[in-house]
Amino acid sequence: MNVLSLFDGMGCGWIALRELGIKIDRGYSSEVDKYAIAQVKLNFPEVIHLGSVTDIDVSKLEHIDLLIGGSPCQSFSFAGKRIGMSTKGNEEIYTLEKYMELKENGFQFEGQSYLFWEYMRILTDIRKYNPDVLFLLENVEMEKRWERVLSEAIGLRGVRINSALVSAQNRRRIYWTNIRVGHEGLFGYPYSDIPQPADRGVLLKDILEKEVCGKYFLSRKMVDWMNIHKGKRNVEIKQIRKKYEVGEVSEQRKNIQQLEPRTDSKTNCLTTVQKDNLIVIPGTVRTFGGEYFREIKSGKSCALLARARNDGSSQPCVRIDTQIRRLTPTECARLQTVPEWYIWNCSDTQQYKMLGNGWTVEVIKHILSFIKIKES
Repeated sequence: MNVLSLFDGMGCGWIALRELGIKIDRGYSSEVDKYAIAQVKLNFPEVIHLGSVTDIDVSKLEHIDLLIGGSPCQSFSFAGKRIGMSTKGNEEIYTLEKYMELKENGFQFEGQSYLFWEYMRILTDIRKYNPDVLFLLENVEMEKRWERVLSEAIGLRGVRINSALVSAQNRRRIYWTNIRVGHEGLFGYPYSDIPQPADRGVLLKDILEKEVCGKYFLSRKMVDWMNIHKGKRNVEIKQIRKKYEVGEVSEQRKNIQQLEPRTDSKTNCLTTVQKDNLIVIPGTVRTFGGEYFREIKSGKSCALLARARNDGSSQPCVRIDTQIRRLTPTECARLQTVPEWYIWNCSDTQQYKMLGNGWTVEVIKHILSFIKIKES
């Protein structure tokens, strides 16, 4: 099987294929981040690197049997501006033909989510010589109108899978794939007929490291400083009970910093932005009905975060006994179900970023497990 992986990142697709024992005859990777490329080269030296997705000419590659990729999601995400796919002049793009016309005429595009059309350009070119090419596209849950645009372009509806079923991370994503296809009625619209994976019941406390370097902990000095300035910053730190509790900090109206509790024992979704100036609150600060503080009393883990913002809010954290700390890179890798054999050779910052951009490996394994390998 020859595989082309677009927006390859740290190579989660290659991890899943190796874990499944699927033999790769020729593997191609498209990625522009030098740190991610170095990680793939370290773990999968046989993979051929092609550079930017915008430069790929499939006529120069060997016959592709499987195309995989997760196109950039920032402009679709509910945590972002939700501008979708458009030019810098705010002209929205609904078809591949329109995108190619704009591209050929030198238009500049907003954000990176427009690169979905590069995925479609490449898939369309592959289909010219291999109509039966298998594909897998991943993206975030998004506004219905943009989801329809993606579904109509690719030719079927995607399947929603939450990583919480196979990991301790709450990560809702849409996967468009023809690996297994169903139809609504006899001649109905096709959809990705991938069944939901079984719930493995994994909680955050199940994947925490037993010994963690002190650099990940919020210092007593920082806690004291935050409490001194709590009136000015509308935050409060309190001692907590001896239980595992996790939360995310998010910016609320009136500049209130709030720890959003979860009650489902999962983490929120990993993100690409990691800050050292972590603000952690053991509970919730709200202004509804008057300002008050509320502790989390569930005794359950609550979140590797879905959306970190540039202001340092929404950071994944864990509270153990009376201490508060960030999740370590190893714990974040476990949340993405990256196997222990995967070798890391980069900074914590780059590891956090790659994991936030990456796939939950066990979800990808579940989807790819339905590939019917042809006997040679």
